[in-house]
Amino acid sequence: MFFSENKSHEVERIVKANDREYNEKFQYADNRIHTSKYNILTFLPINLFEQFQRVANAYFLCLLILQLIPEISSLTWFTTIVPLVLVITMTAVKDATDDYFRHKSDNQVNNRQSEVLINSKLQNEKWMNVKVGDIIKLENNQFVAADLLLLSSSEPHGLCYVETAELDGETNLKVRHALSVTSELGADISKLARFDGPDTKLMQNSGKTKFKRTSIDRSMNTLVLWIFGFLICLGIILAIGNSIWESQTGDQFRTFLFWNEDEKSSVFSGFLTFWSYIIILNTVVPISLYVSMEVIRLGHSYFINWDRKMYYSRKAIPAEARTTTLNEELGQIEYIFSDKTGTLTQNIMTFKRCSINGRIYGEVHDDLDQKTEITQKKEPVDFSVKSRADRELQFFDHNLMESIKMGDPKVHEFLRLLALCHTVMSEENSAGELIYQVQSPDEGALVTAARNLGFIFKSRTPETITIEELGTLVTYQLLAFLDFNNTRKRMSVIVRNPEGQIKLYSKGADTILFEKLHPSNEVLLSLTSDHLSEFAGEGLRTLAIAYRDLDDKYFKEWHKMLEDANAATEERDERIAGLYEEIERDLLLLGATAVEDKLQEGVIETVTSLSLANIKIWVLTGDKQETAINIGYACNMLTDDMNDVFVIAGNNAVEVKEELRKAKQNLFGQNRNFSNGHVVCEKKQQLELDSIVEETITGDYALIINGHSLAHALESDVKNDLLELACMCKTVVCCRVTPLQKAQVVELVKKYRNAVTLAIGDGANDVSMIKSAHIGVGISGQEGLQAVLASDYSFAQFRYLQRLLFVHGRWSYFRMCKFLCYFFYKNFAFTLVHFWFGFFCGFSAQTVYDQWFITLFNIVYTSLPVLAMGIFDQDVSDRNSMDCPQLYEPGQLNLLFNKRKFFICVLHGIYTSLVLFFIPYGAFYNVAGEDGQHIADYQSFAVTMATSLVIVVSVQIALDTSYWTFINHVFIWGSIAIYFSILFTMHSNGIFGIFPNQFPFVGNARHSLTQKCIWLVILLTTVASVMPVVAFRFLKVDLYPTLSDQIRRWQKAQKKARPPSSRRPRTRRSSSRRSGYAFAHQEGYGELITSGKNMRAKNPPPTSGLEKTHYNSTSWIENLCKKTTDTVSSFSQDKTVKL
Repeated sequence: MFFSENKSHEVERIVKANDREYNEKFQYADNRIHTSKYNILTFLPINLFEQFQRVANAYFLCLLILQLIPEISSLTWFTTIVPLVLVITMTAVKDATDDYFRHKSDNQVNNRQSEVLINSKLQNEKWMNVKVGDIIKLENNQFVAADLLLLSSSEPHGLCYVETAELDGETNLKVRHALSVTSELGADISKLARFDGPDTKLMQNSGKTKFKRTSIDRSMNTLVLWIFGFLICLGIILAIGNSIWESQTGDQFRTFLFWNEDEKSSVFSGFLTFWSYIIILNTVVPISLYVSMEVIRLGHSYFINWDRKMYYSRKAIPAEARTTTLNEELGQIEYIFSDKTGTLTQNIMTFKRCSINGRIYGEVHDDLDQKTEITQKKEPVDFSVKSRADRELQFFDHNLMESIKMGDPKVHEFLRLLALCHTVMSEENSAGELIYQVQSPDEGALVTAARNLGFIFKSRTPETITIEELGTLVTYQLLAFLDFNNTRKRMSVIVRNPEGQIKLYSKGADTILFEKLHPSNEVLLSLTSDHLSEFAGEGLRTLAIAYRDLDDKYFKEWHKMLEDANAATEERDERIAGLYEEIERDLLLLGATAVEDKLQEGVIETVTSLSLANIKIWVLTGDKQETAINIGYACNMLTDDMNDVFVIAGNNAVEVKEELRKAKQNLFGQNRNFSNGHVVCEKKQQLELDSIVEETITGDYALIINGHSLAHALESDVKNDLLELACMCKTVVCCRVTPLQKAQVVELVKKYRNAVTLAIGDGANDVSMIKSAHIGVGISGQEGLQAVLASDYSFAQFRYLQRLLFVHGRWSYFRMCKFLCYFFYKNFAFTLVHFWFGFFCGFSAQTVYDQWFITLFNIVYTSLPVLAMGIFDQDVSDRNSMDCPQLYEPGQLNLLFNKRKFFICVLHGIYTSLVLFFIPYGAFYNVAGEDGQHIADYQSFAVTMATSLVIVVSVQIALDTSYWTFINHVFIWGSIAIYFSILFTMHSNGIFGIFPNQFPFVGNARHSLTQKCIWLVILLTTVASVMPVVAFRFLKVDLYPTLSDQIRRWQKAQKKARPPSSRRPRTRRSSSRRSGYAFAHQEGYGELITSGKNMRAKNPPPTSGLEKTHYNSTSWIENLCKKTTDTVSSFSQDKTVKL
C-alpha cells in the first residue's frame, strides 16, 4: 500500500512468465483482497482515533482529567470513567464485529483454489498466493480473482468466452483472444497473471473504505460544542457569583473554618469554582447518551436482519445490516444512484410480442375480440410437443401457431430471418440438449422464440447456416455477414437458399431501417410504426425486421467490390460502410419484434413510491444509451408525458457546455441569468437559490448523458451547470459510465447539494459508487459478492429498498429524533437544578442531589424507558408507512431533530428545572412537618426534588410514547419502582452500617416520604411540569395535525375493520411515436463467424494424443513448458515481456 502513489503512474509492467524470483524484484502487490478497515495491530489506535473524533468523547476525556484534581472536583472520578470506558468498549466491540465479517468475506475469496504451474507441475494454490507472472490453468465455470492475460485455450484459434456477471452484472458472454505467439501452447485454457490484489481493475475501481457518519452524528458534534459553550457561560456566571459572595459574605465564615486571610483569595476561589461547576453541570450531555444511541442502532439493525418481508425465499437470502451506525440516515435519503443491470433488471430477455405483416401477435383477446390483460389463468402456448423447445418461454397468443400451421409465407419468412440473422453459437451438451451460446441476450431471446415456433437454428460453419424449418433440415450458404455497430444500428446476413435464391435478411433500429425500405411499403410501414409505438409504450425493446431479394449478377459485382474494400489499405472502413449502405436498400418490411428486458419483481411499484416520496433516482450504467433509455421507460422513470428529455452527447467540453446551456435555456426560460460555473456560492445561499429555482420549475424533465460527455461535464468549469440542470430534472440517466465516473457523480451531489445520498448496485463496478455515497446498498444475487462486501446494507431484490427506507429508515430516524429530544430535555431538567441551587448555597459547587443519585440517574433510573422508546416506538404502522410515501418527507427536511427542535428541548428542560427547584423550595421555605419538626433540611429537600424529577421524566416519556408494548410498561413503571427500591435501600440503617462514609442520608427517605405534604409537593411539581405540554400538544394535534397525526387517527378508527388492500394497477402508457430500439450487441462478431475462428472442426484429425489433453494435465504441462521455452527464446536475452 505504501507504493500506491508510484503505481498509479505505472506506464508499463515488465513480467517474466513463470519466474517468481525475477518478478519479485519489482515488488508487485500480492493477490490478497482487502476490504476490511483494521487488523490486530491497527485496530486499537485507528478505532480510538475514530471514536475520539466525536467531540463528546474528547470532551468527556477532558472532564475525567479535571475530576482527578481534588481541589475542583466535588464528584468522584468513577462517575465519569466508568461510563466512558463502557461506551468506548461497546463501540469498539461493535466495530470489531463489523470488521470481522469483512475479514471473513475476504478470506472466502482469498482462499479459493486455483491451479498454478510451479516447477513444471500443476499445483493447487490459493488465489491469495498467486503472484504476478504465474501461469494458471482455468477450467469451465471457474472463478477468476486476478487480471489475467490469455495465453492459450481449448477453443479454436485461442478464443475463450468470459462471463463478467460478478463485475458488471452482465450474464452474456464476452470473447477474449489469446496472444498469437502463445495460442497453440496447449488445449486447456492457460493464463498469465498480470495484475494482482490491489492492482486489479476491480480493486482499483473499488475506492477506499470510508468512515461514514450520519448527519445526526455530525450535528451532535456541533451541538456538543454549543452545549460546552453554554456550560462555560454558566460556569462563568457561577464563578463570578462565588467571587462576589466570597468577598462580601465568605470572610464571615473564615474564623470557624480556620482559614488564613491570605490562604485563598476570592478571585482564585471563583476560578476553582468555575471548574467545579463545569464538572457538576457536565451531565447535560452524559456519556450514557452515546451508549444508548449505539444500543438503539444495534436494535434497529437486528430488526432489519429479522424482517421476514425482506427475506428472499427463492434463494434463502435475508436482508442484512452490515453496519450499525447509519440506520437513521436511511430515513433522510434524497438521491438514489442505481445501477441498471442486475439491480433494476434481471438481465433476462424474453420474447413477448411481434408484428408480422401488419398484424400483432402476442396479445390476448376475449370473446368480443377485445384486448385483455394476461393473467395466471390464461393458458400459454404448449411447446412441450416440440422436443427442442425451451420450456421456460411463455407465449400466450395461439393465433401465431395457427398462422404457422396454415403456411403464411410472411410469418415463415419472419421466423426464418430470426433463425438466420444472428451471431449465436450452438452446441449439444452431454444429454443431447441444444445449447445456445449468445453474445447478446436480445439475440438469445429472438433465436429461442424462433426455435419454439418451429424454426430451429441447429449449427453453423464459416460458410453455412443450418436450421430446422418445421421438422425439415435446411442448409443455407452464408455469402456475407454485414456486422452490427453503434453507428449502423443494424445487422444483416446474405444467404443463398437451396433453391438458389439470394436473400438479404436485416434487423435493426426502426429509425434506421425504415429509411432503407422500398416505397411500396408505405401502408405496412404506417401500421408497423403504430405497433412499435405501442410496444415502446409498454417498455419493450424493439427491432424492425426486413429482407430483400438479390439478383445473382448484382450480388457478384457487389461482393467483388467488398473484397477490394477489405483489401484496401486506405479508407477501408469508409468503403466497407458505403458498400453496406448500397446493398441495404429497397428492403421489404416484414414486421418488428418486442423483447422484454425482464425487470426485477416490484421495480415499477418501488420506483413510483420512491418518486412520490420526493426521492430522485439517477441511473448510472455502463450500458448503451438506447438500452438505458428503454429501461427508464420500462420502470416509469421516463414517461412520454414528460415535457422534455435532454440528451447530452457532446464530444468535447465546448459542445457539452453548449448543450447544457441550451437545455437550461429550455428548462428555465429566457429570463434567467445562468451561472457560468466558475463561481461557487456559499452553501446556504446556494441551497436557498436552488430551492427557489426548483419551485419555479413546472413540468417533468429528464436528462440523459453518456460517459464521454460526462467526462467533460465533470470538469471544474462545467460541473456546476451539469448539477444545476440535473437537479431540476425528475430523472437522470448516465450511460456508458466507468466505475470512477459513478463515484464522481455521487461525490458531486454530496458536495454541492448537501443531500443524503444512497447508491445501490450488484456488481464490482458499483463498489466505488457504493463506498462514496452516504449509504451503500448491495444486491446479493447471482452476480457475486463484491458489491455486498463493500455495502452498508444488502438484500436480494431492488423492491426491498422501499421497505428499507419507508419502514426501517423512517422509523429509525423517527425513534432516534424522539430519543435525542427527550434525552436533552431530561438532562437539562436534571442538571440545571444545580445552577439554581448555586444562588442559594453561596456558589459553593455543592450538588443538590446526593452523589449516588447523580451516578445512577442516567444509568439506571431513566435509561431503560428511553431505550424502549428509541427501539420500539412507531408513529404509524409499517403498512401505512409503505402506503403513504409522503410520510418520508420530514426526514428529508430534517424536521424532527434540528437546531430549532434542540432549542425547544432546552427551553422545555429549563422550564422543568425551574419548576423542580422553586416549587419544592417555596413549599419548604419556613414550613414545619406534620410532626411539628422543621422539614427544610438539605437531605429532605434533595429527596423530594429527586423523587419529583424521576416521576416527571417518567410521565413525560409516557406522553412521548406513541406505540405501547409490554416492554414499555415494564421499563417505565419498573424504573420508578427500582428508584424507590434503591432509594430506601441507600437510606437504610443496614447500608449505613456497612458504608458509613458513602451513604450519609440515613432514614431520610422513610422520614420524608411518609408525610402527605411531601407527596402534595411532588404532585404539584409533576402537574406544573406536564400540563403545559399536554395542553400544547392537544391544541397542536387538533388545530394543526401533521400527516402522521391524521394517519394515526385513521389507524385507530380502522383498527377493528380493515378494508382489503388493493394492489396498484400497472399503468400502461399511450405514447407518441418513440423508438423502443435497444440491442445489447458488440461489433466484431460477424468477422469472427465468417473467419471460422470461433468454431470447432466437426471431425478433427488425430494428433499425437493431444486431443485428450483436457484430461491429461501432465501432457499439457510438458507441451506448455516446451512451447514456452521456444516462444520466449524469440524475445530478448533477459526473457522479459512488456505488457
